[in-house]
Amino acid sequence: MLNDSVATLMPSLFSYLLVGAALLSLGIFGALSRRNMLGVLIAIELIFNAANINLVAFNRYLHPGQPWGQAFAIFVIALAAAEAVVGLALVLTIYRHFKTVLSEDLNILKG
Repeated sequence: MLNDSVATLMPSLFSYLLVGAALLSLGIFGALSRRNMLGVLIAIELIFNAANINLVAFNRYLHPGQPWGQAFAIFVIALAAAEAVVGLALVLTIYRHFKTVLSEDLNILKG
């Protein structure tokens, strides 16, 4: 009886995918609309978190009891940490050189 009541309280796969889609859309909107490069980096982190939610949700419902989704999620978290380190190093270097972190003020790639 307890297992049936716990199973009815568990969210469905659609609920997890809905949260992942909401995070993905917020991340894409943030990455495209932000002028500040730190805001863009935070939006990219939201996109990575949406991918993590989807990986774990698909693992839970399609392959229960196997750790593949969690292993991929840990890999994505490590990748996001490396991206944050490299991104913040680039932001600090650009700030030292141009005294701004606004992406529209940078024209270093223009020929």
